[in-house]
Amino acid sequence: MELYCKKPVVVEAIQWTGDNLKEIISFTGLNDSAKRWTWEEYEQVVAKEGLKIFTLEGSLIAPIGWWIIKGIKGEFYPCDPDIFEMTYKKVGE
Repeated sequence: MELYCKKPVVVEAIQWTGDNLKEIISFTGLNDSAKRWTWEEYEQVVAKEGLKIFTLEGSLIAPIGWWIIKGIKGEFYPCDPDIFEMTYKKVGE
């Protein structure tokens, strides 16, 4: 068996606090499925159902405290804060 080391990749990420929905949407963009609501209605949907992140594999709910990462192909996905801390370190703004 051969061994491999993951290539170092710099990613953009933002942590979902539950209070920064506008910042998250500014980062990820608003999915077409959410454009049927007013902003106030959308905030209510997210408060009730959770923050839905549309990944390459389908939609996932990002719990409060999780990180939203922009991948190397421009895709977004949620990441558990423990995994994020073990995998990434801050390199700047």
